[in-house]
This record gives sequence, structure tokens and C-alpha cells, in this order.
Amino acid sequence: MRKRAGGLVGAVAVASIIALTLAGCSRGGDSGGGASGSGAAASPGITDTTLTFGITSPLTGATAGPGNCTVDGATAYFDAKNDAGGITFGDGKTRKVEIKAYDDAYDPQKALANFQQMVSDGVFAAGVGLGTPTNRAWREAAIAEGVPQVLVMTGDPLFSDRTQSPEQLGLVPIYQQEGAAFGELLASSTAPHKVAILSQNDDYGKGYVEGFTEAIAGASNIEVVKSLTYEATDTSVDAQLTELAASGADVFFNAMSITPLVISSLQKAQQIGWLPSWFLPSNTSSPSAILEPGGGSAFPGIYSVAFSQSAASPTFAGTDDGKAFLDAIAKYTKQDGVPAFPHCVWSWIAAATLEQAFMKMTEPTRESFMTALESISDFKAPLMLDGSTIDTTQDGKPAVSAVQVQKFNGKGYAPATTFG
Repeated sequence: MRKRAGGLVGAVAVASIIALTLAGCSRGGDSGGGASGSGAAASPGITDTTLTFGITSPLTGATAGPGNCTVDGATAYFDAKNDAGGITFGDGKTRKVEIKAYDDAYDPQKALANFQQMVSDGVFAAGVGLGTPTNRAWREAAIAEGVPQVLVMTGDPLFSDRTQSPEQLGLVPIYQQEGAAFGELLASSTAPHKVAILSQNDDYGKGYVEGFTEAIAGASNIEVVKSLTYEATDTSVDAQLTELAASGADVFFNAMSITPLVISSLQKAQQIGWLPSWFLPSNTSSPSAILEPGGGSAFPGIYSVAFSQSAASPTFAGTDDGKAFLDAIAKYTKQDGVPAFPHCVWSWIAAATLEQAFMKMTEPTRESFMTALESISDFKAPLMLDGSTIDTTQDGKPAVSAVQVQKFNGKGYAPATTFG
């Protein structure tokens, strides 16, 4: 009897251990917690009431202006939603979204360390942050850990290649698209043009130049007379500007991502009497933060590309979406007045896109989230320009793949259909 009883007790104990183990698995088995009542085990970073999203971006250093905006737009969006009661997810549960921000100072090693800290902190997913080298630095680690790296603010096409980057997705148009848009505009001109190029010596700069040169390849009236590079760690490009000015170019293709260097380039060109038309990437074309201090009005034309409205536009605050954005930015962030960089608007758009995915995901898992995120099409997020939408369904393309070329008019930008 005792032996049988002992065997029964042992069997009950084993069954209890198995039951506890299974229960632990259904809760996620980690610091991220989990959600009950679902057929699938919850991924880290999500519970029945919360979801944690991580952002690593340059919050200090030369790119701190746009870097902070990548956090502030998303934070303002979700804090406003949280105060209104939260977001109803596709599984029927209402959750609040918490943003955890990490400073990488545009240093790839710091970005990787930040991701490792995110894993320890139990984030559900991460992304939205600025930078090609920094986002690349933790891409492989994110794939290995199974953490979605989404809506990152880099035009690197690698993040939209689902074969190589199965759990990655870019937000902004790839660099080749922006470069091609400039080239197509210039190629539409019948006048002869000489082009000088200064590009960042990495995939960021190479992508812009590739798109631009391919777009002008068949234009016999356009000649690239000089092409130079600079390093993202450089503190001055005066020598390059002087050499490029000597080429006699009337068009300057300036593929730079470092805000202070763009400002100093505008100033240096004026000092040496070189006044070409400029093509500037969307992330370094802010009228108030870059063109005004750099004296952009001195040049015959400064062109950039856009897919979002400008918070500095005189009509922006008069719209419901614009007012909601400005009110939330003022309430939930340390931005002083109207944000100077478009990245605040971009991350607001990214947050609205994430919300669409949250509302569609039917299980509290990363797999369900990625399925939902990659099924969004023809979504005009708040603050997008007419003609621009979110489409995450196309392999090889980021969430935003259409841009509009605009010309600086001294205060802001207006659509540019012709060059000159």
C-alpha cells in the first residue's frame, strides 16, 4: 500500500511540475510577462494590459536633433492614446504602449549594446530610431533573438529585403529612391548642367549617389564633373567644398546626414562664392534648423523630397491632425515649440502605423504582430502628404515608397515639378 501510495504521490508531483511548467510557458516564461486567455504563448514585452517598444537613436551628439525627434513623435502619439484609455488590440484586449528610449549617440557599438539592454529589459519589439550604421549594428542580433526591428528611419534597402531581413522593415523611402527623384527632376531640364557630388562614405551616401547617377545616365546634357566623400566622424568638409567649387559645377548633390556639416557646407560655399543649386536629403533639409542658419536663401534653388506635412507650415496648426500633433508634442515631450526636424512627424506616422498593426494582431506574439504589420496597404497615416500612403505588403520596399520633390522658397517648401 505504501509503495503504491508513494507511486501515486510521485505521479501527482510529476504531473504538477509539468502543469506548472506548461503554465509558465503560457505566460511567456520571462520578464516580459504575458497575456492570458490566448491559445498562443505570449512573447516577451506584452501582457494583458501593456506592450513595451524600444527605440535606440542618437539622443546626444551631432545628430541629436533628429534623433530625439524619432523618440518624441512616437512617445507623444502613444502617451496621448494611453491617456485616452489605450489601444484595443486584435485579440480584444486594451493595452497601453510604453516607449523605452536608449541613446546611441550615432555610435554603432552603443546601438548594439542598447539592443542587448532592450532584450534584458524585455521589449516586445524595437525600431523607429535614426541611422543606417546604428540600425545595421543590431540587425543580426535582432534576427537571432527573434525581436522585430521595424519602421526604422534608414533608407537602407537591406531592411526591406525580407529574405535577408525577415523581421525587419524600413519606414522611409530607400536612399536610391530619393536620389533617383533628384536625378529625374534634373534630367527633365533641357539646359546643360555640371554636377558636383559630396557623399557620406557609407551605405547612406552610396545609396543616394547610386539612385541619382542611374537616373541621369541617359541625359546627355548632364555631366558629373567631381565626386568626393567624407566620413560621418569628420568635423569639417571645408576642403572638399573648396575642391568641388573649383569644378565649376552649377548643381551640388549633397548626400550628407550630419546636421552641423550641412550647415557649415552652406556657409562655406557662400564664403568662397560658390552658389550652385542644391539637392539635400530629406533628413537634413529642415528650413528652421539647417537652411535658415546656413543661409539657404542665398542659393538659386535648394531641393529636397518629402512624404509628410511640415509642422512649420503656416497651415499645419489649423488642421485637426496638426493640432493633435502639436498639442501632444507640447504635453508629452521636451520639444520647445514647433519641432525643427521632420523626424518628429515621421515617428508620429510610424506610431500610427504600429497602432494599425496592434489593432490587427490576433495573438500576443511577435509572429502575429509581424503578420499584421506586413499586411497594411493604402493606409494614409495622419500628417502624410496627399499621394503618399503606407504600404507594407511589398517585399523590397519600405512602408513609404513614394516621395515628392520640393523646392525651398525662403521659409518652407513648395512642390517642384521642374528644375530651375
